[in-house]
Amino acid sequence: MSDEEESHLTDKEKIEIAKWFLLNSPVGEIQYVAKDVREVLKDERVYRIAAAEAFPLYNKSHMICLGFPDRSGEVLVTSFNEIDKNEYFDPRTAQVAIVDHVKQVCTDARPANDDELPSSYIEEYRCAFDAEIIKYVSEAYPKGICCVYCTNGKDMEEPGSNFEFVVVISAARLSPQNFCNGSWRSIWTVEFKDDIQLVEVRGKLQVGAHYFEEGNVQLDAKHECRDSTMFQSPDDCAVSLTNIIRLHETEYLSSLQTSYSKLPDTTFKDLRRKLPVTRTLFPWHNTLQFSLTRDISKELGIGKQ
Repeated sequence: MSDEEESHLTDKEKIEIAKWFLLNSPVGEIQYVAKDVREVLKDERVYRIAAAEAFPLYNKSHMICLGFPDRSGEVLVTSFNEIDKNEYFDPRTAQVAIVDHVKQVCTDARPANDDELPSSYIEEYRCAFDAEIIKYVSEAYPKGICCVYCTNGKDMEEPGSNFEFVVVISAARLSPQNFCNGSWRSIWTVEFKDDIQLVEVRGKLQVGAHYFEEGNVQLDAKHECRDSTMFQSPDDCAVSLTNIIRLHETEYLSSLQTSYSKLPDTTFKDLRRKLPVTRTLFPWHNTLQFSLTRDISKELGIGKQ
């Protein structure tokens, strides 16, 4: 962007452009991008406005995990446990984390109020489910973080009412020194329908990766799925629902591995020119006819009696 073009941009336009770059930062790289954006803008006021708007959205979409100042636990930053713009509820410790979004740290914590906690009936289901999810994530994702939140019906005191949980699984592997970062994010919405004795499950899975050694390659894969099970006791529901999540996530990972193993024969092939300058299709089924070794052998008479 030339100085003349930049001079015609209003502060509002500069803020929107800066936000776009910040929000589209690959996993674990927003601080690096922010540093460059700040340098390009050369306007601290404009940068602070853009950062204040972009960082909370980025942190929630990437579901970052922050430790409590007293090291009593960790809290995920998501839209499902957000109480205020910088307050996030952790049901395991019954605490509310105070978050500095731009610095990406938990600065303080307070005990959750009674009206922020679910009823004992709901908590029985949530705790059983949470325990099973923790076991699954510890096996499937070495650096995974998870939590179960009640997003609807948390005040229900007895059977006969519907309620809803959201399971969040977030795993990131950051290795900027090796020029690669990656993340797994899955969100499972679980609706307990007591009136029809059914539990419906909807999953949204997202995988992101960024390789930037002498290049810039990014992956952003998404998948959605649905399933259901019978409404049962807290422990039975927890096991059944966790098995559903395990099944769908395993199947999706397997499908990704299969598709990547076929990249040389599918995607990479499609990136090539369909008709080369000779106007003749390349015979992928018989590439041996273009063997340089064979041609050289023929010219030199190698192998002839």
